[in-house]
Amino acid sequence: MVASFNLQDFILRARVLKLYRQALRSARRAPLHARGELRQTIRQEMENNRNCDDKQRIRFLISEGLERLKSLNEMLDMQGHF
Repeated sequence: MVASFNLQDFILRARVLKLYRQALRSARRAPLHARGELRQTIRQEMENNRNCDDKQRIRFLISEGLERLKSLNEMLDMQGHF
């Protein structure tokens, strides 16, 4: 069965996938001992909200994810993990 998306759904899905890829790239910058757990946490957060259909909630989760990603990147920068 092929899922049909309208333009708004397509754009939201693209934003979610972009956030996921950015988070996984940031996880690569983490110290070796923390990478696996960080990747697992990122995946679990995505899986927990996989079936969310509420567009307002999805937008909220994206903005929350971007804030958390920004904090992670700032922390990694301060620790010298480039």
